[in-house]
Amino acid sequence: MKLVHLQRFVAIVDADLHVPRAADATGVPLAALYSTIDTLEEETGQPLFTRAKSGWGLTEAGALLLDEAHRRIADAPATTTKPAVPAGGKAKASKGKGRAPIVKGEPKPYKKRQGR
Repeated sequence: MKLVHLQRFVAIVDADLHVPRAADATGVPLAALYSTIDTLEEETGQPLFTRAKSGWGLTEAGALLLDEAHRRIADAPATTTKPAVPAGGKAKASKGKGRAPIVKGEPKPYKKRQGR
């Protein structure tokens, strides 16, 4: 099991089994949390939540996984954050000389041809 999946599982339980609230708290899309739940249920082989119209509940397997998740999260090494690198800035296009070169015998490209 991935540590990220366990952290998301704990976030759902901490949000009183309210998945949209857990998604807002963790900054993860709602679909990612649902797929995490499905992945964890496939890995454990048992449902972790009881789903009903009145709300969700934690099953016995979910309670055991919650204890294991707390242990693994506590034992995991602290993640190091990368220092913020400032963005590059706006790319500038080369504008060249601004005019087409003058060719001998041709009308000047920036002047209108004089009519007769």
